[in-house]
Amino acid sequence: MAARRVSSLLSRSLSASSPLLFRSQGRNCYNGGILRRFGTSSAAEELISPSVQVSHTQLLIDGNFVDSASGQTFPTLDPRTGEVIAHVAEGDAEDINRAVKAARKAFDEGPWPKMSAYERSRVMLRFADLVEKHSEELASLETWDNGKPYQQSKNVEIPMFARLFRYYAGWADKIHGLTVPADGNYHVQTLHEPIGVAGQIIPWNFPLLMFAWKVGPALACGNSIVLKTAEQTPLTAFYAGKLFLEAGLPPGVLNIVSGFGPTAGASLASHMDVDKLAFTGSTDTGKVILGLAANSNLKPVTLELGGKSPFIVFEDADIDKAVEQAHFALFFNQGQCCCAGSRTYVHEKVYDEFVEKSKARALKRVVGDPFKKGIEQGPQIDSKQFEKVMNYIRSGVESNATLECGGDQIGDKGYFIQPTVFSNVKDNMLIAQDEIFGPVQSILKFRDVDEVIKRANDTRYGLAAGVFTKSLDTANRVSRALKAGTVWVNCFDVFDAAIPFGGYKMSGNGREKGIYSLNNYLQIKAVVTALNKPAWI
Repeated sequence: MAARRVSSLLSRSLSASSPLLFRSQGRNCYNGGILRRFGTSSAAEELISPSVQVSHTQLLIDGNFVDSASGQTFPTLDPRTGEVIAHVAEGDAEDINRAVKAARKAFDEGPWPKMSAYERSRVMLRFADLVEKHSEELASLETWDNGKPYQQSKNVEIPMFARLFRYYAGWADKIHGLTVPADGNYHVQTLHEPIGVAGQIIPWNFPLLMFAWKVGPALACGNSIVLKTAEQTPLTAFYAGKLFLEAGLPPGVLNIVSGFGPTAGASLASHMDVDKLAFTGSTDTGKVILGLAANSNLKPVTLELGGKSPFIVFEDADIDKAVEQAHFALFFNQGQCCCAGSRTYVHEKVYDEFVEKSKARALKRVVGDPFKKGIEQGPQIDSKQFEKVMNYIRSGVESNATLECGGDQIGDKGYFIQPTVFSNVKDNMLIAQDEIFGPVQSILKFRDVDEVIKRANDTRYGLAAGVFTKSLDTANRVSRALKAGTVWVNCFDVFDAAIPFGGYKMSGNGREKGIYSLNNYLQIKAVVTALNKPAWI
């Protein structure tokens, strides 16, 4: 499959209702005493009731949906209103023990790692078919639990989800070792073996895609899994678990536990019978996870953590395209994206034009009920994240950045925030240093290439970056100089199943997606056999 660009897929999914994108419908934006119309489908309007039924709220352990050992549950909330969608089983240390025990039995005694790689791939392909068959239910649950636009869930993320599993199904029977020449009369071969029981902890911003990034390669390599969902968004993982059972995945191969980080997450990270751990989330939590893994059985850990990605616009760039891409790079998924282009560096010669056009684009952004057609932005995930974003907006104002537009809540229900643009941002401001994880664009000015490279790299993060220029020399020079795991040139958020993703510095270690992700779930064994009078060596 050709590289899928999230931005182009999303724009096509909205094209049928594109006039709505430019209609002023609601909130006003206050900026320096001037009232500006804000392009929003008012959050106060009547909300659409999702048609999907929540049918799975229990833990998936050893092929069965079961209550937590304690019998306790916790609510998962609708970000549009803050109201309860359902009560979900609250897993803790005992449930992690049960899940790990089931996974260990499935790996040591069950059919999955002993099944031919071709048969494993067929299970994964059947699962992908079921995902497409039930795409509306999955998309509805994802939007309801997370708040992202339904058109994004249905037309972008569900196809990507299925594509990722088909990609890894294709790898299952292509994993093999080597025959290695060695000095002396020896036959040497390497075996690529499944690592065993994989513990996986996924975040709330892309529940289904992060499920695929982790579960796909682990299954392709023949491992068993204990996956902990984010407590904010457990519903689609359980539904996917049901579909995997329908596809013929043996009991205990995939176990899913919903619960909280300090209890279920910490228990999984420190469990002595978990052979490998993968975590996506904040850098601070990643440090805790790494310590727990090291202090238990020294299990290897893959970390995909925070980011503060630079988006660099040079003076020769197509400004209109750069404005649109910078807007998408920041505001996509309500700004709740680890690789968001959250430091927009613009050359001084085109800075004023870029700021004015970026402000105009933000004012046209359509915010509202994510189940409605034409909506570009839904609510933030919960009250905690909402308050965090609002605090950063206040910090930007207090540090004398220029608030071009936005900066306020939309409506009085749910967690909707106006698309916010700051100009005259300095590198030492918190909004230019910290991962905000919200719809707040910070636009900074630069003079030359050497300066912007130095400033772009002056961060503890190194997840991604964007470069906009018509000069091939500039693109090559800057992309090689930036300390980031992914550099997009004249594009942004291009995610294909085959493209590796991961960070430098405190954005984590290891790579997900692509051939490199398989290494996370394999052990390499060297087998050396003495040869007696070989005909050749």
